[in-house]
Amino acid sequence: MRLENREALEARRIEAKEAMKRPSHRILVCAGTGCLAGGSAGIYDKFKELAAKEEGIEVEFGAEIAHPVDTGVKRSGCHGFCEMGPLVRIEPSNYLYVKVKAEDCEEIFEESIRNDRPVERLLYEADGIKYETQEKIPFYEKQMRLVLKNCGHIDAENIDEYLAVGGYKALEKVLFDMTPEEVVNEISESDLRGRGGGGFRTGYKWQQVARQKVEEKYVVCNGDEGDPGAFMDRSVMEGDPHKMLEGMMIAGYAVGASEGYIYVRAEYPLAINRLKTAIAQATEAGLLGENILGTEFSFRIHINRGAGAFVCGEGSALTASIEGERGMPRTKPPRTVEQGLFAKPTVLNNVETYANVPMIINEGAKWYHSIGTEGSPGTKAFALTGSVKHTGLIEVPMGTTLRKIVYDIGGGVKNDVPFKAVQIGGPSGGCLVTSNLEVKLDFDSLKKLNAMIGSGGLVVMDENTCMVEVARFFMNFTQNESCGKCVPCREGTKQMLDILEDIVAGKGTEESLKMLEELGEAITNTALCGLGKSAALPVLSTLRNFREEYLEHVVEKRCKTGTCQALQQYKIVPEKCKGCSKCARNCPVNAISGKIKEPFVINQEACIKCGTCLDNCPFGAIVKES
Repeated sequence: MRLENREALEARRIEAKEAMKRPSHRILVCAGTGCLAGGSAGIYDKFKELAAKEEGIEVEFGAEIAHPVDTGVKRSGCHGFCEMGPLVRIEPSNYLYVKVKAEDCEEIFEESIRNDRPVERLLYEADGIKYETQEKIPFYEKQMRLVLKNCGHIDAENIDEYLAVGGYKALEKVLFDMTPEEVVNEISESDLRGRGGGGFRTGYKWQQVARQKVEEKYVVCNGDEGDPGAFMDRSVMEGDPHKMLEGMMIAGYAVGASEGYIYVRAEYPLAINRLKTAIAQATEAGLLGENILGTEFSFRIHINRGAGAFVCGEGSALTASIEGERGMPRTKPPRTVEQGLFAKPTVLNNVETYANVPMIINEGAKWYHSIGTEGSPGTKAFALTGSVKHTGLIEVPMGTTLRKIVYDIGGGVKNDVPFKAVQIGGPSGGCLVTSNLEVKLDFDSLKKLNAMIGSGGLVVMDENTCMVEVARFFMNFTQNESCGKCVPCREGTKQMLDILEDIVAGKGTEESLKMLEELGEAITNTALCGLGKSAALPVLSTLRNFREEYLEHVVEKRCKTGTCQALQQYKIVPEKCKGCSKCARNCPVNAISGKIKEPFVINQEACIKCGTCLDNCPFGAIVKES
């Protein structure tokens, strides 16, 4: 039913709250991409089957007869604790079950739904402690989940559940109680900075677009999350899509735009489907479309799927792609706020930025400024991945130290191996090392270290990680993703990659390191767009922090982690060799020679490091040395 005024919206909100309270229990099955890959769809189906069988059955406890079992089974978005998925949350007890399988559902139903008891074996356990409730688990307890507050707690495909937890209150407030100028001022005073990369002030963007004296303007959401290991925006789109839509609509009202576009990478099919559902539901309810809630404000939202080009995360390349052109950045000025989509003034922010807007409107700029740091207020979502015990999606106040994230929330490095570095900001970022563990993760602190938050990817690396290979990996990614428009990025990244390939192949020299530095500085200073300017950062950062590791590769021809295969050596231990010749007979390049019943030897110049000899030696006489 279409809502024609704020009274109708409030009535539906009250009705939605009552509907959420009606079931005696709620089973929230994580239906984020990660848990779905682990089999959560089957878990959901099994719970639905069990709930259907139990409907209306009275449960007897001794002499007492309880109310009939009434269980709501819901598909939620990502709970964040991805390492422990598939995850199932039981309300109102708030039990969180980890690594659930379909065959566990009947036991969960029997214990937690019929008898309100936890299934001990499925609870998260650490240091001998079993945590019954989700909120007490250290992974969650040490976070501040504001943008991600609803993810894992509401049905991601039901607008009424979003309304029940206060959804669209901010939109209602701006439409009936605030002028567009007041909205822009509130966002400006909050000092909300863009969560997609450089931390540009959101309010200033909105001011620039609002003051343009043209009739046609646009609001664009960047959901083209291309950094390896990053999935913050995807999780918001999958788990709480209406929050992002509400932020976009408020931006539209503030700057005088009536159309919005969401640019989502095609590799996010679940996010796209959930966004489509959310847009359809909001349109049917009268919260999108013509004369929203009976006001003069009209707004429509369209979805555009990107073709997977990393460069389309850059603003001008993104808008070009929406227009049907090849996604390539252009020279500036004019900037997007003046001539963006279809050459009209455009507000362009990412998913997480828009998801911050409703709570700023509801709680006020002063409240928002009380969180985080003076220069970087609010919270930031991070995708915590790599060699850390608890990978997943987290949210912490800006200014939280790297140590707290890796050790208190992430549980420390896997297998308690010494920490080595964190790659922050993806291919556009840099690495932080042991001496940076106390650094505060905010825009200004990281800028001083020649690093950046970027979209929020955090890849933890331990001492077994080869930093030269890490640099080569990111440069390979960046070079492949270069649009080729400007020479510094097109040719410079290729030359840097060639040098890094030579180094990991054992062909590098000390001159190679000098060339890497010179090329990196040149690209940073002369590339056309922000992505090109930051392309060399992972290489320059690892060169600065791990130069001795580069020198081992080029001078000693050694990779101490054993990662670079070309720098490994296979040797035969004479005392163990029986002279059976099996290694020589299986060597694909005839690099092994010797006499029967005498120790054989490996010609290191001919050896291709394939390891066939090691696999075939029956006496353990062959060893691999880094």
